[in-house]
Amino acid sequence: MQRALMKDLSDWKNSTRRKPLILRGARQVGKTWLLKEFGRQEFSELAYVNMENNEPMQMLFAGSLEPPRLLDGISEYLNKRVTPETLLILDEIQEIPRALTALKYFNEDAPDQAVAVAGSLLGMASASGISFPVGKVTFLDLFPMTFKEYLVAVSEGRFVKMIDGGDFDMLKVFSEPLTDLMRRYLYVGGMPEAVDEYVHTKDLQNVRQIQNDILATYKNDFSKHSSGATANRCREIWQTIPSQLARDTKRFIFGVIKEGARGSEYRAALQCLEDCGLVHLVRRVSKAGIPLKAYEKEAMFKLFIVDVGLLGAMSGLDASTLIEGDRLFQEFKGAYTEQFVCQELIGECGLTLNYWSSESNPTEIDFLFQAEGKIYPVEVKAAENLKSKSLAAFCKRYDLNTGIRLSLADYREESWMRNIPLFSIASIKPLVKETEKPATELSSKIASGK
Repeated sequence: MQRALMKDLSDWKNSTRRKPLILRGARQVGKTWLLKEFGRQEFSELAYVNMENNEPMQMLFAGSLEPPRLLDGISEYLNKRVTPETLLILDEIQEIPRALTALKYFNEDAPDQAVAVAGSLLGMASASGISFPVGKVTFLDLFPMTFKEYLVAVSEGRFVKMIDGGDFDMLKVFSEPLTDLMRRYLYVGGMPEAVDEYVHTKDLQNVRQIQNDILATYKNDFSKHSSGATANRCREIWQTIPSQLARDTKRFIFGVIKEGARGSEYRAALQCLEDCGLVHLVRRVSKAGIPLKAYEKEAMFKLFIVDVGLLGAMSGLDASTLIEGDRLFQEFKGAYTEQFVCQELIGECGLTLNYWSSESNPTEIDFLFQAEGKIYPVEVKAAENLKSKSLAAFCKRYDLNTGIRLSLADYREESWMRNIPLFSIASIKPLVKETEKPATELSSKIASGK
């Protein structure tokens, strides 16, 4: 498989100010595989240590954390010399919290040694008594495979160049096969093991079993790394996400979990889920102002999960829905489509997301993001409906000419808005870098919502 983050890893290796690397991401998104493959491609030697149930490593890191001593001990353990030409990978590092502390000393006293670590973010966040090496490490985030990475995996990489280049004329020609490929991706999702199974067998039942196994692993992690009360609340939040997204507004309501539930009771559990990369928390903003974060409402948010395929497994979405026209895009009142858009905007485009809703009526803008000094409102359409009255009114209200509508329709550009096909969300990246027309040139079409 090919992962886009490989380039970032290469940049890290060649940086003149390289620090130890922490590769973050939810369990089973492919962190271990990626680091090993990176080591094989970019280094003359690879030294891999799994810290889970590793008594020799527990004893080693219980003593002095001086890098020469640690490197000698790891070399003896592996029966191979660890040198600056070696990529040292410490996996499941949350199992030995002092190994995280040791990264500070690698940065200060052994900067020539390439060290990369991975592990459960939930475990890292909950490790007690840990001295975290703030400012002494580099972070990279790995998400499930994006739609573009999926296209390459299923031997349809020919479409990636069209998407990256914003070649909407060619994308229109191939919109039918691309929509079909996206429909399958929405079922398979981006967890590497599920994608690999689909690539080799095309068996959707096997894919679903893998997704259910991953979900079971996540639930076990709640108990492993959290106290009893927090673990139970993590499970309660996690299990209610599909039903929360099925609501008209999709705003997360604690009272849906159980009668009388309050946000203050679930704050620690919500933080755990966010820390371990299992959820994307998209907060409401009161206005489209810069910076958006200044207008966030802490207690009002939507909650999406790490992977669209896992959402289908949690919701019991059967394979027949996959092949029956556009039903998949309309399941859960469009929540499935919003989930896909959310993880593409975050994982593929690297954006931080918010949403906006009116306090006086049910009007809502599905997502907003800030880039290149501008605010971009995003409306998600689960079909080819080109009416965008809410988006038009929002752009007019805040004097914006950068509206984005994501739908099954072909690319369409107007003075105030661009309609982008759902299968080419990645093409947003170059679009937001273009010079926009002055907001004063807004067309009267805004008022019509056409």
